[in-house]
Amino acid sequence: MRCSMKEARHPSAIIAPRGVPPTGRPTDALLSIIQAAGWPIWPLLLCSIVALALIIERLYHLRDALVAPPKLLEEVVSVTRANLPGADVVNKLAENSVLGSVLAAGLRAVIADPRIAEPGLRQAFENAGRKAVHRLERYLNTLGTIAAAAPLLGLFGTVVGMIEIFGSQAPGTGNNPQMLAHGISVALYNTAFGLVIAIPALMFYRYFRGKVDEFQLTMELAAERLVPHLMRFVVRAAPAA
Repeated sequence: MRCSMKEARHPSAIIAPRGVPPTGRPTDALLSIIQAAGWPIWPLLLCSIVALALIIERLYHLRDALVAPPKLLEEVVSVTRANLPGADVVNKLAENSVLGSVLAAGLRAVIADPRIAEPGLRQAFENAGRKAVHRLERYLNTLGTIAAAAPLLGLFGTVVGMIEIFGSQAPGTGNNPQMLAHGISVALYNTAFGLVIAIPALMFYRYFRGKVDEFQLTMELAAERLVPHLMRFVVRAAPAA
């Protein structure tokens, strides 16, 4: 009778998972869950740290001010309305932003070869644009890989936990359904943690891909507008007599 009254006062002692304190701070509960999930959760923790670092890094570097300032093209057209700028102005333009580096590549092509043909100028813009897009796509493949691999790592951890649970059951002895249910719930921690990592990683990956595509279109339109503007400064070859 005394034991039953004690259990009635503390029902959490029955339903709380082993290794997880029934009361306490959330951080303590999280650490207990990580310990209970076993070693397969450590690759997931590493993935979560890497994914968070990549998201913060891309959020900083894929800003409009660093990639494609809204009024930069108008400023370049205004500066080059009468004549081509000097080398120092072109260098400052290249250091201004990613779009500035693309526009500076076209200016340098015309300055270096005053007789450049339009296909050659377009090729200079295209080459600079490819380099710029490659810079913008940096680390996105890694983030996409984490988004795809995290659920698989979580499933792997769950399978390992299930193998350990059923492998620890001695043959010919009765199984405790409560202990078995608790072991399965602990094994599922890995799957849940993998999904928690994969869902935001995938969302940010798709967001960054959309930003890169938007910036790529902006650079293509800017180069297309600047080509006829720069061709005015190209020295035309004299026709043959």
